[in-house]
Amino acid sequence: MPAEKTGVEMTGAEAVAAALAAAGVARIHGVPGGGSSLALIEAAAARGIRFVLARQESAAVIMAATEAELTGRPGVALVTRGPGVSNAANGMAQASLDRAPVLLLADGFTGAERAYANHQFFDHAALLAPVTKGAARAVEPGAAAGVMAASLLALAMAAPRGPVLLELSAAAARAPALPAPPVDAAPLAFTPGPALAEARRLLAAARRPVVVAGLEAMEPEACAALRGLLAALGCPGLVTYKAKGVVPDGDPLFGGVFTGGAAEAPLLAEADCIILAGADPVEFIPQPWRFTSPVIDLATAPRPLAYRAPAAALHGPLAPALAALAEGASRSGWEEQTIAAHRSRWRAALANGPAGGNRGLSPQAVVELAAEACSAAGREPRVSVDAGAHMFPCTSFWPARHPGDLLISNGLATMGFALPAGIAAALVDPGRGAIAFTGDGGLLMALGELATAAVLGTRLTVVVFNDATLSLIDIKKDGRAVPGEALGWPLADFAAVAEGLGGLGLRARDEAGYRAALEQALTAPGLAVVDVLVDPGSYPAQIKALRG
Repeated sequence: MPAEKTGVEMTGAEAVAAALAAAGVARIHGVPGGGSSLALIEAAAARGIRFVLARQESAAVIMAATEAELTGRPGVALVTRGPGVSNAANGMAQASLDRAPVLLLADGFTGAERAYANHQFFDHAALLAPVTKGAARAVEPGAAAGVMAASLLALAMAAPRGPVLLELSAAAARAPALPAPPVDAAPLAFTPGPALAEARRLLAAARRPVVVAGLEAMEPEACAALRGLLAALGCPGLVTYKAKGVVPDGDPLFGGVFTGGAAEAPLLAEADCIILAGADPVEFIPQPWRFTSPVIDLATAPRPLAYRAPAAALHGPLAPALAALAEGASRSGWEEQTIAAHRSRWRAALANGPAGGNRGLSPQAVVELAAEACSAAGREPRVSVDAGAHMFPCTSFWPARHPGDLLISNGLATMGFALPAGIAAALVDPGRGAIAFTGDGGLLMALGELATAAVLGTRLTVVVFNDATLSLIDIKKDGRAVPGEALGWPLADFAAVAEGLGGLGLRARDEAGYRAALEQALTAPGLAVVDVLVDPGSYPAQIKALRG
């Protein structure tokens, strides 16, 4: 690695790259254009930061957001100006609503260019303002690009976390620039006070408390403290989709997945106190809060919106707040067999049939057989899940043991998420690799990233729930006379597409074929796509059981 340049020897691109390195960034995901893109890629490479070429900008931002979620460090995406930024907007919305710290680096226009150039110009910051925490423009030669990058990275990591935008012009990337001084981010502090005293009072008075873990509880120290609180109370712990694994599925205290819907309502109806541990309201479905028990809300920052006003709210780092609640906590009145009975009822309500139907496999079987095959192969891949009806059996029946075992776009619930998220997960932890569970519609939106995965050689298995229909939207038509072609398409051959893009393509039309395909896919050294025919007939009952 070259000696670090100082003073005016450093260019704007090098100053930005130095700020990224100081923040622990390992990769930049993106689709480069002209302008500052190549200078940034070169400067980052000189500092050991790898550039990952995606095929589409929104996918690149999803990769960056996934990396941030798994590593606890900022994710970085790079795009060109104009269409690069507009194409990245969906990924930035996903990062915003899933509270992922992402820095988007975009090429920018200098003032001189704006005197004559309208081509590809619009106000990048204004377009992304609703989904960014902040933005800066380092476009004139000599601009403090490194300082801006370091400040934006700190802002992205501040609670609540979220994405930010830096525009860097070619002129500013080439021009001399001062390196950014270290940014001393003030650590989150937890100060015991009246709110803690009130939370302890509420908890002491409760006989049947229930804990709901959310996305902020994925942080390792917070997860450990939450498990300690559950052990002290002996009470049920539910998890949001994002928090799958914070309470392991196999834990006797695991109460199921919390969405704010109907499936988990019988358990929560018995609660006399509900502890929201890092559960962001963006994670709940848009239905009124169903429960009258007092709520203790533990969050890294105050919420702009609460489904129910908390009786006590503790803001700051979760781990010490959870530990403070556990300190001296009395054992609850819950019995393990009661929790087990609720958990069994929850799973039974969501079950959607055995494998081997005439129209293909049941969605539940697709998930459970994959988990069984991974166990038999000694594999523990991370799983990414796309939006669509197939997400319900995936989130219900895939067993998770650790935070980050299951990755999902929850706040935005965007299609096209699973494949780029799976690529990022496999890059972060090549030994574990990943499985991307995706519907056919979601894969069609992100199809180009199969080429990305194949070129990178990532250990990724893509399982396609292929029913040639937007199944979730089909359920929502509610008797309307919607033409068939508005919600479906001819059955696609995704195995052939995978082969054409450099991966292994496999097809499964029954249980035996699926088992054989999984065995082959899980031993493949790189990309494997398993195109599975599924029967969507059981989705309506499952969704009704979930949401009521």
